[in-house]
Amino acid sequence: MNVTAARRSAAPPTTDDVPQHNPVNVGAFPAQSVLRGQGKGRSLVHGLPVQIAYATIDILFVLMSSAIIFRVRFDAWHSFGAQQSFFAGSSGRTYFSFFLLYSGLVVLSCISQKLYSTPRDRGFITETIMVVKAVGVATAFLVVFIFASGNKEMSRLVITGAGAINILMLSGWRAAKRQFLLRRTAAGNGVSRVLIVSAGHEGRALAQWLEENRHLGYEVCGFLDAHKNGDPRVLGTLHDLRVVALSHFVDELFITMPSDRELVKEMVLEARQLRLGLKIVPDLYDGLGWRAPLHTIGGFPVMDLHWQPIPTFGLAVKRAMDISIAFLGLIVTAPILGIAALWIRLDSLGPAIYAAPRVGKKGHRFRCYKLRTMIEDADAQKQSLRGANDREDNFFKMEKDTRITGCGQ
Repeated sequence: MNVTAARRSAAPPTTDDVPQHNPVNVGAFPAQSVLRGQGKGRSLVHGLPVQIAYATIDILFVLMSSAIIFRVRFDAWHSFGAQQSFFAGSSGRTYFSFFLLYSGLVVLSCISQKLYSTPRDRGFITETIMVVKAVGVATAFLVVFIFASGNKEMSRLVITGAGAINILMLSGWRAAKRQFLLRRTAAGNGVSRVLIVSAGHEGRALAQWLEENRHLGYEVCGFLDAHKNGDPRVLGTLHDLRVVALSHFVDELFITMPSDRELVKEMVLEARQLRLGLKIVPDLYDGLGWRAPLHTIGGFPVMDLHWQPIPTFGLAVKRAMDISIAFLGLIVTAPILGIAALWIRLDSLGPAIYAAPRVGKKGHRFRCYKLRTMIEDADAQKQSLRGANDREDNFFKMEKDTRITGCGQ
C-alpha cells in the first residue's frame, strides 16, 4: 500500500485543526518579506526511540572503552586483578562508579552537541569535531567530580586514555552509521520528492544542486510557475498545487521566488492540508532583519514553515502487522489456494500463478503474483482485441472477454 498517498487521501484538516506550534502570522509582514518559522534540518533518521538507541550505544562504548583502558593500565604495570573480572575489588568498584557517571556526562554532552540526529549535510570531519568537543567536556567534568570527591587514587592515564578511546569509538560508529544510511538514501530509501515553485534562475539552480547531490535525499519532481513556457518540467501553474502534489507524490514544497503575503499564506495552508513540508528560499536583500531562524541546504538559505516528520515507529508497526497478517492469512487459506491452483492446471494449459508488473508506493513498479484466471497467452491477445474495448481511456475492459478460463468465470 502506498502509505504516503493513503495518508494524503484522508480528509484534510481545516485550518482550525492544524497544530498551532510554531505559528506563522503571514499578515503581520509586508509584501515580499521572509516569514518567520522554526528551521529544522532534514535528518536521515528521526524520532525519540532512535535517539534513545543512539544514547544507549554511546553508553555501552564508554563503559567498554573504560574497562579496556582500566584492564590494560593495571595488568601492564601492577598485575592488578590478573585472575579477576573487570572492576573487581573496592578500587575497581570505585572506578566503575566514576565511569557510570562518565557515561552519563558523555550522553549529556552529545545531546548539547546535537549528536543524536544525523543531518544529511553534516560531514564526517564536522561530526568528529563535535564528538571531540562532547567527550572533552565530559572528561573535564569527570576530572572535576573526581577532584571534588577527594579521591587521589584515580589514574590520570586511565581517565585520559578512556577519553581518547571514546573519541575514536564514538566517531567511528557514527561514521559507519552515516555511510550505511547514505547508501540507503542513494538506493532510494527515505527520499523526499520535491516540488519547486518558480522555474526562474534561482529555482533551476536549486533543482540542479539537489539533483547533483542526491545523497542528501531529495528528488526534484518539477516546477510550478505562473506561466507555462513549454518546459516539460513545469507541471502546472501556482493554482495547480493540490493536483500536482497528489499526482506526483510530492513530499516537500520549495518556494524560490519573492512572493506576496497572500500567495505564501495560501500555499502554507494548502501545504498543511496536504501534509507537505514547506520551505522558502528567502530574498536575501529583504526580510533578514526579522532575524528569522535559517539553515542552509548546499548553500541555499531556507526556512521551514511547516515540517511533517515521517512516523517511523508507526510505519514500522504497520509493516510488521502487514507481514504478520499476510503470513497468517496464507497459512489459513493454503488448502483453498492449493485446490484452486490444481483446478487451474486441470482447466487450462499454463502455470497456476500469473505474474505481472504493478504500480505501488510513489509510482514504483513491483511484480504482482496472483492465481491465473485467463488463458496463458492472454496478454499477447490484448492488442488484437483493442477494438472491442468497453472503456474509452487507457484501461482495457471487456464485458464478455473470451480469454477468461472456465475456473475464472
